[in-house]
Amino acid sequence: MISRQMDTSYRIGTSGYSYKDWEGVFYPPGLPNGQKLDFYAQHFDTVEINSTYYSIPNAAVFYHLQRKTPEDFEFIVKTHRETTHGRENSAQAMQELLEALKPLIEADKLKGLLAQFPYSFKNTPANRDYLLHTKELAGEIPLFVEFRNWTWNRPEVFEFLQAHGLGYVNVDQPRLRGLLPPQNIATTDLAYVRFHGRNRADWWEGTNETRYNYLYSEQELNEWLRPLVDLIRRSRKTYIFFNNHPQGKAVQNARMLKTMLARQLSLMEQ
Repeated sequence: MISRQMDTSYRIGTSGYSYKDWEGVFYPPGLPNGQKLDFYAQHFDTVEINSTYYSIPNAAVFYHLQRKTPEDFEFIVKTHRETTHGRENSAQAMQELLEALKPLIEADKLKGLLAQFPYSFKNTPANRDYLLHTKELAGEIPLFVEFRNWTWNRPEVFEFLQAHGLGYVNVDQPRLRGLLPPQNIATTDLAYVRFHGRNRADWWEGTNETRYNYLYSEQELNEWLRPLVDLIRRSRKTYIFFNNHPQGKAVQNARMLKTMLARQLSLMEQ
């Protein structure tokens, strides 16, 4: 078991926790699904819930999630795809999601919503207005926005996000034309970084299983240490999630970075 992190200025976890191919790799063989979050929470103090992108469960589900986690455990929940991809019924989708999330909100364990927009969502006046609309729907819950299209990589966009209290999601992904580069930008007092892996071959045409099937090397994570330390020092809290979930690679890399980052911060304080 990994000891719980003492530095509360940053949190490291994975994007999702209930994957069948984590059994025998992270979870003990035969561990019931209902006990997986309990086990996960012994190793990490935060998690990104991604299943809400596909369907919104009832409040009872989140009641059980909050009961299974320690008092200081924190959740980030992805918005439903209707909010980011369909957008015709975004208000209803957000209302249903927030209603379902009440147990986490009341327990002060919901720390933000993640809106992951598709590559087709470009930097236009209409889409910037839609971001404000989405922020309004989220109410007082911090909203983090992830862009896939390079047109958002502009200083005026970051100024816009900062002016309206929208959190920017930094991403590590394949270095492909049209995608955003790795950055360490914070547009609110909460910073956010997602590691998707660098699987160039399957990025555009692959499935969720193949696209994110990538294991970061220690050298690749080492490149992030100073940018992350800088981000942590400039922010009230920094959330770092690994989305390279196939075969438990996200767990392996999250553990690696957790150790490396703690060591780096300790050395810089000496």
